[in-house]
Amino acid sequence: MKKLILTVLAAFGFAAGAHAATEGIHWDKAPDRTNDLPALQNGAKLFVNYCLNCHSAAFMRFNRLADIGISEQQIKDNLLVGTDKVGDVMKSSIDPKEAKEWFGGNPPDLTLIARSRSGHGGTGADYLYTYLRSYYRDAAKPTGWNNLAFPNVGMPHVLYELQGDREPQFDTIEAHGHETHVFKGWKQVSPGALTPLQYEQAVGDLVGFLQWMGEPSQNHRVRVGAWVLMFLAVLTVIFWRLNAAFWKDVK
Repeated sequence: MKKLILTVLAAFGFAAGAHAATEGIHWDKAPDRTNDLPALQNGAKLFVNYCLNCHSAAFMRFNRLADIGISEQQIKDNLLVGTDKVGDVMKSSIDPKEAKEWFGGNPPDLTLIARSRSGHGGTGADYLYTYLRSYYRDAAKPTGWNNLAFPNVGMPHVLYELQGDREPQFDTIEAHGHETHVFKGWKQVSPGALTPLQYEQAVGDLVGFLQWMGEPSQNHRVRVGAWVLMFLAVLTVIFWRLNAAFWKDVK
């Protein structure tokens, strides 16, 4: 059982991202789009089209997407596949037996991925945003891909057709008699369906959706909390003045 768990973690990268990224590049700050409904809607579309083939979101139902402005009819027309129903959870269609044969175990569930991958390098969203923008070709790997945020990751670049091919660029620095390669940026080798800026925006939308999915009620809770604090502040002033009026004649 322990061997199986370790195999899954090694194969899919997400599960051990907080540790692995400390050995790769610096995490970039992810944009906060959990209040941006068009961005969340685009992120949901990307998630269903590119992530849900292998990864499930077993704690999220399709009809909960109504909270980000997607109607039930839009869900039926654009996001459901096969026999899925609006009230179903987002479950991957991958065969568990085939997944075990190909990868050593089932791909991890992504419902809480953005909440669980934080580390000293940043938030879980920062890790995901960096990870999905750090793939490059590596013929030595079985999938043909590697990742600077998670070196030797077993997960292929599922967004390749959107991003195209890029090569990492390094500076060579000599220190203490040893040469060190320091990452300095990316070189676009072949274009994808999106421009580099559009791709970064798309990844930001996807990561924003993963953040929202981890706690759909967070924004509502924050708004309610702000109103509660303002109400308590006003109530405190009223009680303070009432207390002063009640005791003004007492010496």
